[in-house]
Amino acid sequence: MRTKLDACLHAVNQVLLGKEAQVRLALTCLLARGHLLIEDLPGMGKTTLGHALAKVLGLSFQRIQFTSDLLPGDILGTSVFDKDSSQFVFHPGPVFAELVLADEINRATPKSQSALLEAMEEGQVTIEGATRPLPEPFFVIATQNPASQGGTFALPESQLDRFLMRLSLGYPAKAAEKALLQGEARRELLPRLEPVFSHAELGLIQAEVPKVVARDALVDYVLRLVDATRSQPQFAWGLSPRASLALLSAARAWALLAGRDYVIPEDVQAVLPSVVGHRLRERADPSGHGGGALVQWLLREVPAL
Repeated sequence: MRTKLDACLHAVNQVLLGKEAQVRLALTCLLARGHLLIEDLPGMGKTTLGHALAKVLGLSFQRIQFTSDLLPGDILGTSVFDKDSSQFVFHPGPVFAELVLADEINRATPKSQSALLEAMEEGQVTIEGATRPLPEPFFVIATQNPASQGGTFALPESQLDRFLMRLSLGYPAKAAEKALLQGEARRELLPRLEPVFSHAELGLIQAEVPKVVARDALVDYVLRLVDATRSQPQFAWGLSPRASLALLSAARAWALLAGRDYVIPEDVQAVLPSVVGHRLRERADPSGHGGGALVQWLLREVPAL
C-alpha cells in the first residue's frame, strides 16, 4: 500500500510542479476524512490539484463556481416534474460527486455556503423532506482569493472550523516554473493520469488512519499545544476539542503516508500550521489573520517532550 501512496504523490507532482509539500498535505487531509480550504491567488493551480487528485484516486469530480446568485438547489439538486410518469424526479446536484471543488466559496451568499458546509459536516443532505446520503469517500476542496474581498461573504469561524486544513500553494520555485513554461500545458496532462487506487483500497487506507498508534507522551504534546492557546494572553481564544481531534487525526494520516504505524512529534509539527492556522486569532486583532505567527510561537515555545 505504501508503494501505491508514493505512486499517487508522484503522479500528482508531475502535474502540479514544485508543490510536493502541499500535495502531501492535501492527500493527508483526504486520508483523514477531512475537507480542505485553499486560499490563494488565481492561477496558482488550485483547480489542477483537485482534478489531479480525483484522477489518481479514481474519484468522480465536480467543480462548482460559487457566485452571488448561486442557490442551494444549484449545489444540492432539485426535483423536476416528469410528464410521462406524472411524478417529480430528483436530479442530483454536483455535491453528489466524490471530490467536489467549491471555487471561490466566499463569493456565494451565506445561505448557499451553508448548503455545502452542512453536507460536509453530515455526509448527507435533506431535500424536500428526503435524506440522501453523499458518496463515500466525500472530499471537498474549497478555494477563496485572499487578495480580493469585494462582493464576498467571509466564512465565519464556525464554518472555517469545518475544514480540517487550510493551505496556500504559493508561487512556484524558479526551476519548477521554468519546467512549467517549457513543458506541456498542465491541463493536457490530466487525461493521461490513471487511477492508482480502487474505491475499496482507498476506503481501507482511510480506515487504517485511526489505527495509527499515538502514545501517551504524544497525546500529552498535543494537549500542551492546545492548552497554550487557551492560557496564553496573545490568543483571542483557544482551540476547541474538535481542533485537537483534527490535529491528532491529521498527524496520524501524515505518519501513515510516511510508512509508519505510530505518530511522532514531527508528524504533529508538520500538520500543525495547516490544521490550526485558520482556527487561531491574535487577541490584539481578533478579526485579522494572525494564525501564522501564533503557530510559529507554538512550535517554538511548546516543548515536544
